[in-house]
Formats: sequence, C-alpha cells, structure tokens
Amino acid sequence: MLQKTACFLVIGNEILSGRTQDANTRVLAQALNAQGIRLMEVRVIPDIKDWIVRTVRECSAAFDVVFTSGGIGPTHDDITAECVATAMGAPLVRHEESFRLLEAALGADRFNVARQRMAYLPEGSTPILNTVSVAPGFSIGNVHVMAGVPSIFASMVAWLVPQMEKGAPLVSASWHAAGLKEGDFASDLATLQENFPTIDLGSYPYHLPDGASGVALVAKGYDNAIVGQAAQAVHDLIMAHGREPLLGEPPHKQTA
Repeated sequence: MLQKTACFLVIGNEILSGRTQDANTRVLAQALNAQGIRLMEVRVIPDIKDWIVRTVRECSAAFDVVFTSGGIGPTHDDITAECVATAMGAPLVRHEESFRLLEAALGADRFNVARQRMAYLPEGSTPILNTVSVAPGFSIGNVHVMAGVPSIFASMVAWLVPQMEKGAPLVSASWHAAGLKEGDFASDLATLQENFPTIDLGSYPYHLPDGASGVALVAKGYDNAIVGQAAQAVHDLIMAHGREPLLGEPPHKQTA
C-alpha cells in the first residue's frame, strides 16, 4: 500500500524568534503515524503574507496533505486564513454557522469585530471542530488549517485525523544495550539499512541518571513483518559487538 505523504507548516514569528517552543509537531506526527500517513517534512515560516501563500501552494502540490498551525486568531498578525484562501484561489467569506456558534459562546457584547474575524473562512472550506474555544479551523482542498495553541491544536487533530483515509500504521521495534558505542557499529548499521531499504533504522545514544550510557537502535516502517526482520537483525548486530540486547527503550533515558 502506497503511503500518503504529509507536510506540516508551523506558522508564527514567535516560533522563529524563540519566544515560543513548538509543541504541536509531536502531537501531529503521532496521530499521523497511527493513521498510516507519513509526515515527510516540517517547515517553520513567518507571519508574512507572500511567504505563507507561496509555501502553501508549493506544499499543496508536493504532498498528499498539508497541515498548518498558528495564525487563525483575532489579532492583526493572524493572517493564515486569508493567506490560505489566496493560495487556494478562494475568497474569504463569513461562515454563518461558525459566526453563530462564536457569538453564542462569547456573548453578543464580547463578540466584537476582531473576534468576528475568526468566523471568516475560505469559500467552500469545511470547518474543523474546536471543542476547546469554539473558533474553528478549516479544510480546503488538501490543506488543513488549525490553531497554534497546543490544547486547541490537539483537540482539532484528534477530531480531524481519524476521519482521513487510513493506511498501514507506522510500527517500530527497538533494542538497547549498555556500553554500546555508535562508532563501533556504524558501518554494520549502514549495511543493514541497505538490506532493509523500506525501513528506517535509527541509532540513539542515551545517558542514565546513574551514569550508565549506551545506544538504542530502532527499526520503523509500515510493514510489520519487515520491521520484525529488521529488529531481529538489529538484535544480532548488538550481539555481534559483544553487548547484551535489551528489548525496548532504555529506562528514564536522557538522549544525548
């Protein structure tokens, strides 16, 4: 089965400045892994209209699905909705159902012009449910636009991703060994990767609070049988280098 590919656009000057740390990539990646959609690329881009429009168009053409986070609130720099509308060739229009839901949730006295902006979506788009603060994200074509606030983003992902066409989920298997050094087995691991071209083989050094250190080796892919074969080969590689392979991740690991 051919895996669908995805790209994630993290939109916001606050991410690029270091003021805010992205907490959404992991949430989306895990949801897509479970759904059998492969996240191939993550880009962090600024709140600049031309930049957003150009990037959305480019990624919409290059990937099966595109997700964005950030820039759909009520302030002047929340320009994602209008940029995506431009990129997809659709006018930005008031979405009546979203308008009514927001007005009911906020109250007519608080539902000012700034907040009303959140009810304007590209024409022909479908709202993405927001169970936290009502203000919707939206889907248009293969682009899915979501909030940047982590709790809201997570709620939108939980509602949206399971509705997408499901592929084979990502599966993984790992072994770790104390005292193992990457430099000792790097060439052998490269050979294994050549033998299993459809599997991602990763090497992750760790350090434990008691001072012990070693390496975890992980096999990931979308074919459970081949992942199992690769994991057995990883086990044998560790044995060949004189270390005891232990199944799974090291306890309380701190990655180097």
